[in-house]
Amino acid sequence: MIPSDVCKAGLMTLLRVGGINSPERLEQTDILMAGGRITALGRDLDTPRGWPIHVVDAHHLIAVPAFIDQHVHVTGGGGEGGCGTRCPEITAREIASMGIGTVVGVLGTDSISRSPADLLAKVRGLGAEGISAFMYTGAYRVPPPTLTGDIQRDLAWIPEVIGLGEIAISDHRSSQPRQDEIERIVSDTRIGAMLAGKRGICHFHIGDGKRGLEPLRRLLSETEIPADQVIPTHVNRYPALLEEAADYALAFNATVDVTAFEDAGDGLSGFDAVSRLLARGVPPELITMSSDCNGSLPEFDTNGTYLGMKVAKNTTLIADWQRLVREGVLPLESALGLISTNVARVLGLHARKGRIAIGFDADVTLLDSELQPQQTFVAGQCVYDVNTTE
Repeated sequence: MIPSDVCKAGLMTLLRVGGINSPERLEQTDILMAGGRITALGRDLDTPRGWPIHVVDAHHLIAVPAFIDQHVHVTGGGGEGGCGTRCPEITAREIASMGIGTVVGVLGTDSISRSPADLLAKVRGLGAEGISAFMYTGAYRVPPPTLTGDIQRDLAWIPEVIGLGEIAISDHRSSQPRQDEIERIVSDTRIGAMLAGKRGICHFHIGDGKRGLEPLRRLLSETEIPADQVIPTHVNRYPALLEEAADYALAFNATVDVTAFEDAGDGLSGFDAVSRLLARGVPPELITMSSDCNGSLPEFDTNGTYLGMKVAKNTTLIADWQRLVREGVLPLESALGLISTNVARVLGLHARKGRIAIGFDADVTLLDSELQPQQTFVAGQCVYDVNTTE
């Protein structure tokens, strides 16, 4: 993807780094990658003469699991103010430059001019450019738009589909689904995922409506659906919602997803939200962060009239995450969970992503001393190098 000596594709790649956080700190400093997987970890690994091994000397950098962003409007979101307010698509370089190796594409308000088929095409296009890309079937509205006409079939037959989302609740832009409708689509997602051997999460957009997380509390209290099937996002939209999210996480041992808003407005930044959740006693393992990038950040008046919007970026996600480490809110190994290990578990990808370990996908990000991504490898191939301009 990027013509660079550093990113030269070989059958095998050996990274020699200054340290490895897997996310826990390892003694090894060498990572051997082949066939898209991590095949060996060690110190001063021997490389047989004549083997097609490309060696990357990065002793000044630390290696961490490539980041995972579970909420990306890869085809662009928006549209709340008409066709002129559709957000742009994201590029593979924009993703990889933030150290992100895996994304999950999502549809939002607009599932008319944007469709699950468009989303699948974009996800496969990102895959062709080296990014590990998945998608949710559905969008804000209920019944959700699908690829095959059925949630269960989408999950069972389409490899890239790993869940349902983002279903909007507690928002004037939602389809105001009844409780029984919410229960039905979550159940359909669970069954379809079981048939495909997937986790099949339901990714719920939480708006600023007065019901907050109540529909999800009822879902988990009144049905047999397990808490790990449901992920509420945007829980830092306003302070009272974050407090409710903390209670929800503790009551159900459930994961909540914080959005790294560029302009939090009446809400909280990703940094402040994670800090408050931790202060409330929510374990870091139950917190994830996502960007909502290339989605719209619309502004409405009290009557729901559209006033304007901004386009979300993924740069804020990395900046908020870096600040959590720099200011000592979390040590690096715990902070990595917020954008790698925890996310891999939530998505059901924990057997292959979110760790630097033998047999795992060779998705590795190299960070400098300021925690700034310098190189990103996905499936053992370099898809970003800070020293290139493409």
